[in-house]
Amino acid sequence: MDLQLENQVALIAGSSRGIGRAIAFALLREGCRVCITGRDHSALNAASEELRAQFGDRVLGVQGDLTQTPIIESALSEISREWGSPNILVANLGSGSGKPGWELPEDEWKRLFDLNFFGSVRLARATIPSMLQSGGNILFIGSIVAVEATPAPLAYSAAKAALANYSKNLSRALAGHKIRVNCLAPGNVLFPGGSWERHLQNRKEEVENYISAEVPQKRFGKPEEIADFAAYLVSPVSGFATGGCYIMDGGQTRKV
Repeated sequence: MDLQLENQVALIAGSSRGIGRAIAFALLREGCRVCITGRDHSALNAASEELRAQFGDRVLGVQGDLTQTPIIESALSEISREWGSPNILVANLGSGSGKPGWELPEDEWKRLFDLNFFGSVRLARATIPSMLQSGGNILFIGSIVAVEATPAPLAYSAAKAALANYSKNLSRALAGHKIRVNCLAPGNVLFPGGSWERHLQNRKEEVENYISAEVPQKRFGKPEEIADFAAYLVSPVSGFATGGCYIMDGGQTRKV
């Protein structure tokens, strides 16, 4: 399927590995010019070199933490100098690593909300003005913890739930400007360097039993599976889709 993305400009936060990197590859394959970002210098360089070997100067790498306003502004300026303002924003930000239990200190709530909610809000707020004239697409990468009871840290789950709600309401605020906003909520996705890889190394049997019991497909998701759907959601082909929270979890959630 031709997703009609030729020469579109995409900024993908958190794209040096895993789901973000897979989304970058999917959009490059469709003809986009893509800025990939990451905090880890080595991982970003490796991803940039690999993608440039296949897609040439349609790849731009910007290092930094895109939950922070100065880094966001610097990245947007660099993209604008290279290609013009982004038409597509993929906010793949956050971390589920946190303390368990209900007796969390306030600092832990603030930390996880900053990583998993406010960072994406800052990124969207900085990017939206450049989309107001000609339209665009914003995709937040959330998690099934936003819609399902799971063993994930309470603050992480609440922050992702806030992100899904923000995405829904933002879509209504921006629809008149031809800006579509959606949220994609993956389940358990396995990739090198990700949290599930670490969990498997530390407690393999427990994790395998959890996946077998909780996921009807009895497997992890693949980054490429998430990425293909993400590319569709930010493309003109899905033009009537806005304000949705799309779950990809192998059937894990029990929500109707």
